[in-house]
Amino acid sequence: MTATKVIEEIKHLPPAEQSQVIQFAFELARTRQLLGKELSTLAQRMVDSDDPAEVEKLKTALARGFYGN
Repeated sequence: MTATKVIEEIKHLPPAEQSQVIQFAFELARTRQLLGKELSTLAQRMVDSDDPAEVEKLKTALARGFYGN
């Protein structure tokens, strides 16, 4: 099943079940480890940034993406 098909199925769910899907997606995004390419992209953005607040945010995202939470 493709992502497009899954999304179409979700659109037809009742609101309460859509809410469960949304909660699952947020939890999955929060806990999954990132792929090497995703980590590299975040690292490059961190190196290129001149904004200290953005650098800290990216450091946190890198650690979470590497360890999975």
